[in-house]
Amino acid sequence: MTVMPLKFRKMSEGSLIFADDAGGFFQADQEFLRRYALGHLTEGDTEFLEANGHAFQEPGDLAYAGFEYRFASRLYTPGDLDYVILVPSLRCNLACGYCQVSRVNEKTPGFDWTDETLKAVIRFLDGLSTKRIKVEFQGGEPLLRLDVLKEVRDFCRSRFDKCEFVVCTNLQDPSDDAWEFLENQDVFVSTSFDADPGTHEAQRTITADRTQQFLGNFRRALDRLGTDRVSALPTINPHSPPPARSIIEHYASLNLRSIYLRPINYQGFARKKYDARSSASTWSAYYSAFIDDLVDYNWNSEYAVEEYYFVHCLRRVLRSGHNGHADLRNPSTVGSGYVVIDHDGKFYPTDEARMISRVGQFDFAMGDVFTGISRSKIDLLNEEAINNFHPDCVHCPYQPFCGIDLIDDLSRYGRIDLPKHLTDFCQKHTSIFDKIFSMIYSADPKVRKSLAVWSGVPNFDGSIGKRPQ
Repeated sequence: MTVMPLKFRKMSEGSLIFADDAGGFFQADQEFLRRYALGHLTEGDTEFLEANGHAFQEPGDLAYAGFEYRFASRLYTPGDLDYVILVPSLRCNLACGYCQVSRVNEKTPGFDWTDETLKAVIRFLDGLSTKRIKVEFQGGEPLLRLDVLKEVRDFCRSRFDKCEFVVCTNLQDPSDDAWEFLENQDVFVSTSFDADPGTHEAQRTITADRTQQFLGNFRRALDRLGTDRVSALPTINPHSPPPARSIIEHYASLNLRSIYLRPINYQGFARKKYDARSSASTWSAYYSAFIDDLVDYNWNSEYAVEEYYFVHCLRRVLRSGHNGHADLRNPSTVGSGYVVIDHDGKFYPTDEARMISRVGQFDFAMGDVFTGISRSKIDLLNEEAINNFHPDCVHCPYQPFCGIDLIDDLSRYGRIDLPKHLTDFCQKHTSIFDKIFSMIYSADPKVRKSLAVWSGVPNFDGSIGKRPQ
């Protein structure tokens, strides 16, 4: 019998989490680790490992074929380019201190698409091979260029079989024409609501009148579009976060059942005003406590609430193929599944790459809509965009569920070869997966209830958390 290489990590209560390269996992104690390391596995150990796909008799048998399938299904393979982020303007009618895209003031000229840029974008979209497309409008405030949004929408509807449009808007002052645009069934709204009215005012709107103006528009969007077409994200300062319960209750009061917590990003203007470069431990402590508060809230609530990214990570642990979130994939190749077209017509592989270029740290432009995409620089970066063979990842049991973020590493540290355990990305995700596994192996009925809702099953089966006898 051959046992798959097992990676392990000590949990807070003293037990160990083991995982193979395909993401099969179990919990065991130090004695099992000793037997495994010394080659003294018992008959019961080998039966357990074989029964759960961690061992096989010979290459080519069904157990090994199953392992290969599970391993391959964990890897992300980009398909057709069917998702584009368009930035028709960098102008914005707010001046948020934590702005990560380095927006410009609403009246500043020279930061919008020209007519020639719009025509070139349309030609690029027309050349895509996909039959389905998702277009996300960002900024700045994209509703300041509603004319562009309409032209792109009308073209896509005539060109593609299925279209989805996401408008990332601050909802501060949409016009009647903008509301008419947003009310189309293929249009979705993504906005920011920073935890509660007080926090939102301090971080974004500054005055009480502006805050009430936003809240009125936010409620109008929820009423007229429905909660399935409106998402809201709070941006949190890890060093002075609002109480978790306040966020949960304010979102729940608006019938929003999903919250996507975002710490202030180390991009754009936020670099100058906030200590966001090395805040992983502070953020992780707050984030873990937030999940605990969600569990408590869900226990007595008729409608459960989730934290979007935690649930995404949970589902990556529980099953393969959960690659829908562009920030957590392996390989995390960029510039393939989606691209960004900036206000000046330049292509970028990710929105974060656009932000890095904006502050002059690195130039990640991939050509422009006038001359076409140039991939040489990005292809070189993508050679390192996989964690399966990275020396700092190969011994981590969370490697099959995790990813890699070279753009974030370059932003924070100016290099991609910093030992991974020292990076913000690794520290945050290690903490998330520690939390997930502590919950999977918890017998607390409150935890089991939330896990069931978040994983999409009627009841969370405790046998998922396997242990050798």
